Amino acid sequence: MKITILTLFPHWFDGPCRESILLRAQEAGLARIETRQLRDWTTDKHNTADDAPYGGGGGMVLKPEPVAAALDELAGAPGTPGRARVVFTSPRGAVWTHARARAWADERRDLVILCGHYEGLDERLIETRVDEEVSLGDFVLTGGEIAAMAIADSIVRLLPGALGDPHGATNDSFATGLLEAPHYTRPEIFEGRRVPAVLLSGNHAEIARWRHERALEITKERRPELHARWLAENPPPPPKKKRPRKARRSGAEKPGTEQESAPAPRQDRQDVLEQNDEVDQ
Repeated sequence: MKITILTLFPHWFDGPCRESILLRAQEAGLARIETRQLRDWTTDKHNTADDAPYGGGGGMVLKPEPVAAALDELAGAPGTPGRARVVFTSPRGAVWTHARARAWADERRDLVILCGHYEGLDERLIETRVDEEVSLGDFVLTGGEIAAMAIADSIVRLLPGALGDPHGATNDSFATGLLEAPHYTRPEIFEGRRVPAVLLSGNHAEIARWRHERALEITKERRPELHARWLAENPPPPPKKKRPRKARRSGAEKPGTEQESAPAPRQDRQDVLEQNDEVDQ
């Protein structure tokens, strides 16, 4: 998967792209991250990439000509088969989520990220060249470089083989719709605080149950909207219906069986002797 970042500050990415998982993914051929200088597509001697907004107001706006030329070269002209997805980082974009990162990692479509700057981008470019506007949340940054790096990193780490553990991202926060359960490592006791006993038990079923319960608790406490969504998407199974008890018949008789005949009345010894005397006569 190729990710191209179009920016006014390409050297900003030198450090992050040459470290840790991003570096290993590139060395393994899983991803290719490239940064390009937007000013390379300007045509005046001053390499002007921005201009004042029509209608007045503070700030500057990225000019459409160099952006259009750059995107057409890097992503392909609009309507071109196999064109890369073009994303513009903007505070008014849809909030970036783990689910979208997972979907784009699975799709592996090449990506061009245009870093927003100043007051933004000429709207005509957004209408004709940008596929999606993406935001990191309800706050404003100096530029789109941090957002672009976050988008690239969150996608690359989900590519098969990018993490050392193939199941490493399975239980990440948001991967299951919940925040992640707490983690512990050695020593067993630190500053008088012990690791929960269940994690030392070796009982994997109990450990999984504990982690799930703690994830639910933490999500409910810190992100109630995520907890509510998870409950809506994962309703508890309906309680098992109790089978009605059949009414027992009166007496000792059981259903489907014949009642045993009552035993003959006991005779006294004197009665038996009198009956024998009558027979002898």
